[in-house]
Amino acid sequence: MGHVTQDSWDAHYGEGRSFRPLDDAEVTLLRDLVPAPPGGGHALDVGCGLGELARHLATTGYTVDALDHASTALGIAEQTPPESGTVRFVRCDIERDSLDALRSSYELIAFRLSYAFIGDRTRVLRRLRERLSSGGAVVVITPVAEAVPADRGGIALDEEEIALLSAGWHTAERHDAAGLAFLVLRDPVSGPVAYRGKGRPSPHALTGAGVVVTDEAGHVLLGRSRKGTWELPGGKNDGGESFVEAAVRELEEETGLTARAADARVLAILMDAVDGMPRVTAAVRVVGFCGEPAVREPELIHRWEWHDTADLPTLAADLFTPSAHVLNVVWPGLLPDLPPVHRYPLA
Repeated sequence: MGHVTQDSWDAHYGEGRSFRPLDDAEVTLLRDLVPAPPGGGHALDVGCGLGELARHLATTGYTVDALDHASTALGIAEQTPPESGTVRFVRCDIERDSLDALRSSYELIAFRLSYAFIGDRTRVLRRLRERLSSGGAVVVITPVAEAVPADRGGIALDEEEIALLSAGWHTAERHDAAGLAFLVLRDPVSGPVAYRGKGRPSPHALTGAGVVVTDEAGHVLLGRSRKGTWELPGGKNDGGESFVEAAVRELEEETGLTARAADARVLAILMDAVDGMPRVTAAVRVVGFCGEPAVREPELIHRWEWHDTADLPTLAADLFTPSAHVLNVVWPGLLPDLPPVHRYPLA
């Protein structure tokens, strides 16, 4: 649901409204699953509202810090002390304020009907669980999205959110508390983050490399395409292939020239569009190679020729647009009236 302003909460409580009262099912689960340690313990009640849960925990042996960022709620809560034990009410916006007023360690951290209202849930819980004592537990009591009307979904957690919340713990128990999800989380996971994709994406763009290679006299190599243009060596990336790797591979496949990846440099990334599809081209400069150019893919290229760069602005035949953009990276300003392109130079 995201961050709700203090003014909104103050108005909520100032109008005499509250939330669902603590019921017997919740009391039983609290008693059975997270009792206060012998001799007492410390509990943190996040989003305490009018303090009902905080007062209950105090009577069971916890010393309680009860947080809320609605001053009106805290003012009302302080008017009703617990029957026994101690509750300290603290005005705190759990997402934005410093947590210096909290204890360094709690045996229980509870969110009752409040977790769904926190915007940065992951960050907030990570910071609070750093204050969870060894063997302690986080309890989240929340409505479930499928059990509330669609227009009130913001007060509840859906199954994906519950799974995400539970994934950060070695032990995650879920119980039913008269229709509420009652989650007990223990022993936080601290392993490294994992990585994965989101499934096969829909084709969206063309990506490839254009290769500028020059001979000892400074002539640049261009091929005469079967489609009627002059173009640089180059082509599309294979899966998992870098622009440098694609440039070196395509150079050899198309011309027979061999080069090391160490002799290839990406000078810029260029982006334009062809027939509405984004086209990303890496401008790659190869500074060392072996061999003589030869036609290796005759179905694509008639022949390869070395050209004086000074002749490029007045070629009698068309120049392939991505090749023109790549040439302009190596020799800025050489070619006039280029079509639009987004250029991202690299060091």
